[in-house]
Amino acid sequence: MRQRRPGIGMTGFAIMPSIPAAGPAPDELDVLQAVADLLSGARFAMLTGAGLSTDSGIPDYRGPGSPPREPMTYQEFVGEHQNRQRYWARNHIGWSHLRRADPNPGHLAIADLEKHGLLTGLITQNVDRLHEDAGSVNVLDLHGRFDQVVCLSCSRRYSRKLVAGVLEELNPGFLKEALAAGVVEIAPDADAEVDDSRLIESFVIANCPACGGLLKPDFVYFGENVPRVRVEQAYAIVDEGQALVVAGSSLTVMSGLRFVRHAAKQGKPVVIINRGETRGDNLATIKLEAGVSESLTWLAANLPAI
Repeated sequence: MRQRRPGIGMTGFAIMPSIPAAGPAPDELDVLQAVADLLSGARFAMLTGAGLSTDSGIPDYRGPGSPPREPMTYQEFVGEHQNRQRYWARNHIGWSHLRRADPNPGHLAIADLEKHGLLTGLITQNVDRLHEDAGSVNVLDLHGRFDQVVCLSCSRRYSRKLVAGVLEELNPGFLKEALAAGVVEIAPDADAEVDDSRLIESFVIANCPACGGLLKPDFVYFGENVPRVRVEQAYAIVDEGQALVVAGSSLTVMSGLRFVRHAAKQGKPVVIINRGETRGDNLATIKLEAGVSESLTWLAANLPAI
């Protein structure tokens, strides 16, 4: 696990520390006990979404109180140089924030569930790699990972840290100027809102050092398909489990909802833990409107190991 970096990061971002799980509210305990009774003695698949990482200071797209956001689509990214310029400028800032985030108690609880033999596998829609930092091993990064960059021409992959160094050389002082101007708002998926067109228009993007092709963060954009082999691996995790637990996902996009539908079609119990409505609520055996970190911490402490 990475060592915690408390306080202010090198780039000037105030990094929100992981929030301790205070414990479920009294009116949530009965539902949690029902979940524990349902899952006791079973091995189950886990699907997590952005709502799990909000306690690590990473905003989500659709949680209660989240501002409306319009993320760039894959088609926009590949279609126009100006779009790529805008995206990489924002991503350069967002990555500087995201790489300093730490796992929260929810991530640690899921790692404990795995250590206790309860999980057939973990499917995450998040790209932040906090599950791996927390100690989870059998993790399927459904939407990819923020710490890698891929060339769309030759398919070579590079570390995001390496590309960050190149971008720093191409854009000296960019991060410092953007932060000093106070025009940055952190957004999900290593993105950021930058309210300064001059900064964006002056940003120089990097190309693939091997072939000169277009570089893209190695995660799935809106309008882009999850690789088929990855989807099949996720189905296998669900098939192996006796139940499916969804934590912190609104299931708005089909990439996550299809696994809930798949489990329900097989007659397997589905547990959804999420604040706010999800597209899978009508398929849930139990829906718990509660804090994700608190609920998972309680379950990890109360489900017997297998």
